[in-house]
Amino acid sequence: METVKIQVPVMADLFAKGEKPEYLFWVGCAGAYDDRYKKVARAFAKILTHLNISYAVLGKEESCTGDPARRAGNEMLYQMQAMQNIELFKMYEVKKIIAICPHCYNIFKNEYPDLGGSYEVISYVEFLDKLMDNGTLKVDISRFANDRITFHDPCYLGRANGIYDEPRRILKALTTNLIEMGRNKSFALCCGAGGGQMFKEAEKGDKEVFIERTEDALKTEPQIIATSCPFCMTMMTDGIKYKNKEEEIKNYDIAELIAISLGL
Repeated sequence: METVKIQVPVMADLFAKGEKPEYLFWVGCAGAYDDRYKKVARAFAKILTHLNISYAVLGKEESCTGDPARRAGNEMLYQMQAMQNIELFKMYEVKKIIAICPHCYNIFKNEYPDLGGSYEVISYVEFLDKLMDNGTLKVDISRFANDRITFHDPCYLGRANGIYDEPRRILKALTTNLIEMGRNKSFALCCGAGGGQMFKEAEKGDKEVFIERTEDALKTEPQIIATSCPFCMTMMTDGIKYKNKEEEIKNYDIAELIAISLGL
């Protein structure tokens, strides 16, 4: 398949021309630096461009939300990073933010208002579901119609913000074979990377959390494990490799599945 190349609009460039986009697409640290998650950021940008959505990214002006610092207990660093972002958003008159990372989404939506940063914060999963529901986004079901897909609920989409139905509606539009894990929705197990765990050594125990969760997924005998969080993607990909299943099972983000079905 030929790769579709797009020009991603940058906020500073648009403002210099007197243009103001409707949405700030917050790429996040993983979308900027993690080679695997860069593909997710690209896929979502291609979808936005394909649908002529008015958006822009901050580019080199984007920094971390401060979420990992706060989860790890460094409140001062969190507040410094958050205030810096809030000032930048003020400068660009940001009203609506779309995030592809549930951790970024959660902290913008639920914690930035305490520091004076109140915005309409939208998870990309909610955004894509709404576009599919109103007919703006039409996917081709033939690409994944018969693939067995299971979905891993990210903690910060699910338990923290109640986003359970939207990813499932998207996946049901892509396949006739959505298979739920035994532990799903509010009972889903964490991937093992949230709350700062991503950046520290494993604690004592019989089994690492990501292995336990990968085993939950493997019980469904999937061809694809669908995720919608950079931490979850890293842990599921590692789990598939740990179980020597990378040849037969793929880990795709929801945005990638949509982009592939659209031929982007």
